[in-house]
Amino acid sequence: MNIKEAKEEIQRAITSYLEKDEFGDYVISRVRQRPVLLIGDPGIGKTAIMEQISQELGIGLVSYSMTHHTRQSAIGLPKIETKTYGDLEYSVSEYTMSEIIASVYDEMEATGLEEGILFLDEINCVSETLAPAMLQFLQFKTFGKHEVPEGWVIATAGNPPEANKSVREFDIVTLDRVKKIVVEPDFEVWKEYAYKNNVHPAIITYLEIKKKDFYAIETTVDGIEFVTARGWEDLSTMIKLYEKQEYPVDERLIGQYVQHAKVAKEFAIYYDLYNKYKSDYQIPSILEGTYSQDIADRAKAAKFDERLTLVGLLIEAVGDDIKKAISTEDYITELHKLLSELKGLTEMVKAPVDAVLGKYILQRSTVYHEKKRANALSKEREIVLRKVIITLEDYRRALHEQGIEDLQEGFEWIRAEFAGRVAEMKEHIEMTQAELDNMFTFIEDVFGSEQEMLVAVTEMTVNYHSAKFISRYGCDKYFKHNRELLVYERQQELLSEIMLLNQREELDLSI
Repeated sequence: MNIKEAKEEIQRAITSYLEKDEFGDYVISRVRQRPVLLIGDPGIGKTAIMEQISQELGIGLVSYSMTHHTRQSAIGLPKIETKTYGDLEYSVSEYTMSEIIASVYDEMEATGLEEGILFLDEINCVSETLAPAMLQFLQFKTFGKHEVPEGWVIATAGNPPEANKSVREFDIVTLDRVKKIVVEPDFEVWKEYAYKNNVHPAIITYLEIKKKDFYAIETTVDGIEFVTARGWEDLSTMIKLYEKQEYPVDERLIGQYVQHAKVAKEFAIYYDLYNKYKSDYQIPSILEGTYSQDIADRAKAAKFDERLTLVGLLIEAVGDDIKKAISTEDYITELHKLLSELKGLTEMVKAPVDAVLGKYILQRSTVYHEKKRANALSKEREIVLRKVIITLEDYRRALHEQGIEDLQEGFEWIRAEFAGRVAEMKEHIEMTQAELDNMFTFIEDVFGSEQEMLVAVTEMTVNYHSAKFISRYGCDKYFKHNRELLVYERQQELLSEIMLLNQREELDLSI
């Protein structure tokens, strides 16, 4: 199965393991809960989905790589204790608490979360001295005499033997005590993740053209050459930083992450072409609807790979504005919620505005840090909450500088400032809608309803941010071509949701 399906299976298993009966006891006892064993190639996203699952379920997460552990650190160190049997005293060996289990208790104390996931990566690469203890751990959830706290589900992951020389094959006795899931690379599934996590568009477009280069492990005369999903994502981060600093992005850099000589060379060539097309096609003019006939003629005469790259460039450009629109509305909506609460306080509290805002900022900051410490925030949500806190601090500072102390007067100033932010947001949304319409118009006029339109509609559907934007604000040309092309079965469900959302009243941001 692919990583998306694996995540769904694991999330269902953990939800089931945490199900309680009418007396508050877990329906499946700890001993009968089979640990998840996720087997997949390196860099495929095994650790990432554990982080996502813990956030989505609102539970804790403790992760360990088992290659770093010896028997002493996992089981605990021996110590001599005295025990009395009958009338005689004896010296007996006991063990200190396992470092791994102690970390679970530390996490519970730090976050206040009583349930969670204990994730042990590279479980089939444990040291020879630790291997015998793993069967006991997988069956009884104990290291030595120390048990994993009730409510903490064990999930493990490992690499297949062909990907790691240190792999120890599990016997049937061990495998019969785990819930084994084998996951394989799948570019289409990864692409959804890549869009959501802002992987560099040159990488996404290149892999759309050359899907076989998404994931590869080959043994050559010069040794093992490979490229993984993790490698592409880490390369994406570095490319963005290099572009910001105006450093050259060349084969030398790419080869440090894409450790497959042929793929690294071909992507380096493509990256240069990508930037050339970006300049040649004057992308902003297409989104503004002011492109020249020369641009249209060149696009019509281009080979398919160049056309596909052009579509990718358009999606990248409009996508930047789409992401800004989505994040801005999320931020404005959250800020509006807090300011509405503040408005209620103006009618009940007789205190200086500085004191009220100070207390309010402290409360919001405390909630934010508690959720962050508990790993309960997605990156998007974390950014929204931080921006809101910073805005409240800016309001407090501005009011202090203007000498405004009265709470009602201070709130009126904030109301006016907030209205200006809402107006800017709506203006940006309207501009982005126009860009989206111009993009589809260009593709329609130049290519018609051919493969290029299929690619554009498909990518806009798979892209987390554009799908979210269209669900909120609509796009007639998207709906038109989506119905015509019948892209992906799941789009019918998305279209129904979009049409429903379009019927809702405009968001009321008045305070």
